[in-house]
Order: sequence, then structure tokens, then C-alpha cells
Amino acid sequence: MTDIRISKILEGLRGTVEIPADKSISHRAMMFSSLAKGRSLIKNFSSGADPHSTLDVFSKLGIKHNFIDEKTLEIVSDGALKAPSGELDCGNSGTTMRLMSGILAGQNFDSVLIGDESLSKRPMRRVIEPISLMGGEIQSVDGHAPLKIVGRPLHGIDYVSKIASAQVKSCVLLAGLFADGITSVTEPYISRNHTELMLKYLGADLTVEGKKVSVRGSKLEAKEIDICGDISSAAFFIVAGLIVPESDIILKNVGLNPTRTGILDVVRDMGGNIEILDKREAAGEISGDLRIRYSVLKACEISGEIIPRLIDELPVIAVLATQAQGQTIVKDAGDLRNKESDRIAAIVRELKKIGAQIEETPDGFIINGKTLLEGGAEVETYHDHRLAMSLYVAGLVARKEILIKDFQWVDISFPEFLNLFNILTGR
Repeated sequence: MTDIRISKILEGLRGTVEIPADKSISHRAMMFSSLAKGRSLIKNFSSGADPHSTLDVFSKLGIKHNFIDEKTLEIVSDGALKAPSGELDCGNSGTTMRLMSGILAGQNFDSVLIGDESLSKRPMRRVIEPISLMGGEIQSVDGHAPLKIVGRPLHGIDYVSKIASAQVKSCVLLAGLFADGITSVTEPYISRNHTELMLKYLGADLTVEGKKVSVRGSKLEAKEIDICGDISSAAFFIVAGLIVPESDIILKNVGLNPTRTGILDVVRDMGGNIEILDKREAAGEISGDLRIRYSVLKACEISGEIIPRLIDELPVIAVLATQAQGQTIVKDAGDLRNKESDRIAAIVRELKKIGAQIEETPDGFIINGKTLLEGGAEVETYHDHRLAMSLYVAGLVARKEILIKDFQWVDISFPEFLNLFNILTGR
């Protein structure tokens, strides 16, 4: 286990760093290229542990892959998956388990998806229910992994999801690739749409009408996919640049998909100084460079349809809010309790330890600022990479040093995290 100590930055963050590959897009690039017949080339594949769990799963399903260099992945597939000889280990990755449930449900073989202790506690009924409505069968342990997937013919459905979840939506759409008829998913709000954009790019028969996405059974085309940087990873640097006095930083190659840029909207509402440079598009995804400077911030309310557009960034947004003048209210974010940890309870508990004025609510939290974070405490990460990184950012402005326990969980999504911060801090 790796504990780290973090102390206040006495001079601002300065310099330029490139944000690593988007984890969500990396998962999908690997999955969809494995379903396409031919040779696919994925450039800038994520080094995080989660996408590599997806790689391992597809290797056991007979898909050949080869790293041409550290970040360039070649996939060679005949477009068909083979029955695995053993269990398929998804590690800590909810994206792997939920999306694979859709892909495997319509195959002509059975399979078993397992995960680590954390993943085995996460709710899976949200994908089991729609797959069952399509004629599929997923056996679980009271709605949790391990999941035994009984491969069988599927039929299309018109599914109305109770929650806005890209993982649920993607699971159903991927099952729809192997189903008879049309499969549709309607959400209460639009969740991140990487699946729709990439399926369309690879030739799927897919249409989008407002909050409804529909797909027919389709064969995907092998293509080159260039993956942009992950805005969820950039979020920690965005917040640090805004709250550490005298900071002026540039983040290169950040994904700017409109379904993911809720944090930029919040920053603007708070009066943050952020500028988009060199906007561009590749493989259906928009990206650009961001310049962030220290700002005097004001509180705001974060609720409603923006929540799916920043759900993963809310722990570090809580840190941001401690440095904004006034009362910041976050609500309609109850699904935060179903992540790698109960992120509402965890971020409230740990920020309180270092002096934040933050209170938990059933579906979010309330923060009163601006607060001089005292620090001088040990904080826990709860096996949660985003919580660990959020507490690191808080440590950059805390008066006394903080000790972050089990910081190695950051490697799940962002093994380059400390190195990039060291570039900007000069440490």
C-alpha cells in the first residue's frame, strides 16, 4: 500500500502538460474494434488499469491485439467472439462489466464476469433488467457480480431508463447490435454519448432523436481511432489551476464532448478563468487545449440535467467549492453513492477532516466557502481513484500537510497523475 504526503504550494502552478487518453473512449475503442472484421488501429490508448481489464477480457474471447508502441494498439478480428475457457475478470472496471454484459448476452455461448471486491459491490440490476426484457438471461448474486451470462437470441426493445447512465445505455445498444429488430433507449437526461459517436463512426445503423437512441443489428467496420485526452482526468488540474494562487497552466489535447463538459459550465458559472484553444475533431470527438488561471470564485447551484455531464467530477468540484465565496449546493446526484465508493459520504467525511464546511444530503452536499482548509490530518481513499486525486488537490491549498492513505488506487485511471503535477509544481 502506498501512502503519500501533500503540502501547500507556495508558488503557483506553471507550465504545460498533455492529458492522458480518455478512459471511456479507450474502453469503447477496444470493444468495438474487437467486434469489427479486419485490422483496427487505436492511437493514444489509455495506460489506466481499467481499459487494460477490457483488453484482458477480449483476449480471453479470442481477439488478438498487439502494442505497436506504448500507446498504439493494433486489433485484428474476424468480427466474431469465441467462448472463453474460464471466468472473465473485469478488475475494478464497472464500464467493462456493464458494457460486456450487453455484448455477451446475444452470443452463442455462456460466460461469467467477475470483478474485484469493490466492483462486486456495485449494482448490476440496472443492466440485468433491460437485457432480460430483450430475452436475455443474466444470473447474479442478489444483483451483484459475479454475473453468469447465458448467451441466447435477443429481440429489440424500446427501453425507457429510470436513470441517465452511459453504461446502461451502452449495454442495451450493444446488445441491440446482436438483436432482431430495432433497439431503443430513452433517458431522463442525455448521458455521455461516446458509444453513439463511435458506433456511428464505425458504420452502425444508429439514429439519435433527442434523448432517444436507436440501433439495428449491424456489422462494424475496422478503422483507425485517435483517442483524445480525458476531461475527467483534466478536471483535477482545472480545479488546481483555479484555486492555487498565481497559477497559469495549459492542458493539451482535452476531450470536449458536450456530454462531458459540465465542469467547464460550472467553472464559468463560478467566475473561473478558463480558455479553450485550438478546437478540433477526430473520429467524431471534439478536443482542444485549455488555459486555466487562478480565479476569485463565487458559489453556484449544480443540479438537474447537468449532473450526468459531470458526475465523475463532483468529488473534485466539492474541493473547488470550498474555495468559492458563498454556498454551493449539489443535488440530484444520488447515483454518486453507487460508484467505487459512496462518493457523497466519502468526500464529505474526508473534507471535513481537513476543515471544509460541508454537509451531506441524500442526493448531494452543501458547501459553505471560502474556507482556509486547515489540513494536518490523515485522509482515506476507500479504494476510490477519484477520491484520492480530489484529496491531493485539496492538499495543495491546505495550511498543514495531509497524509493520503492508499494513494495507489490512482493507477486505476491515471498512473501519470503525480508526474504531471510534479511538472507543474516544480517538485
